Amino acid sequence: MAKILIVEARFYDHLNDMLIAGAKAAIKAAGYQAEVITVPGALEIPGAISLAEASGDYEGFVAIGVVIRGETYHFEIVAGESARGIMALTMDGIPIGNGILTVENEQQALVRADPAQKDKGGEAAKAALALLALKEKFA
Repeated sequence: MAKILIVEARFYDHLNDMLIAGAKAAIKAAGYQAEVITVPGALEIPGAISLAEASGDYEGFVAIGVVIRGETYHFEIVAGESARGIMALTMDGIPIGNGILTVENEQQALVRADPAQKDKGGEAAKAALALLALKEKFA
């Protein structure tokens, strides 16, 4: 069975658990197997995806994490650079769904992470699967 790798930056356990649950449900519904690995932070997600893609073991990827604005400029660096890294890999033809939440507060994150509400983990998995279908179409 083809596999989709979920790469998570685990910081807020309860939020990540919801994002991963949504992603796994979408992946399973599409007939794929999901595997999860954890990296230290959102900035490490693109690197981990690049390394995993080189293995040839995965058909697509889902990036999962939560970045909540704090009092310093660090939020902008993490949010922007993780998205830039993921976009660069996507432009190279790697099917990736970006489920890294970049929010102002935990309440916003809860609504977006919850599979019963905005289900951003599930949406990211569906985006990866849509890109995978396009990759296969144009192969």
